[in-house]
Amino acid sequence: MGLTRKQFAEKCQTLERNISYWELGQRECNFDMLIKIATVLDTTTDYLLGKCDYY
Repeated sequence: MGLTRKQFAEKCQTLERNISYWELGQRECNFDMLIKIATVLDTTTDYLLGKCDYY
């Protein structure tokens, strides 16, 4: 989507460092945040979790 990590964090209402943790696999987000991320990226939680190949 062309967002910086900072912009994405702002849209998800979280800290930029949380985005880094998730990207690096150091932590996992909770279910509520997963829904926010899916909404911001205009996709489904199933797609983000790898349960389907399309959104």
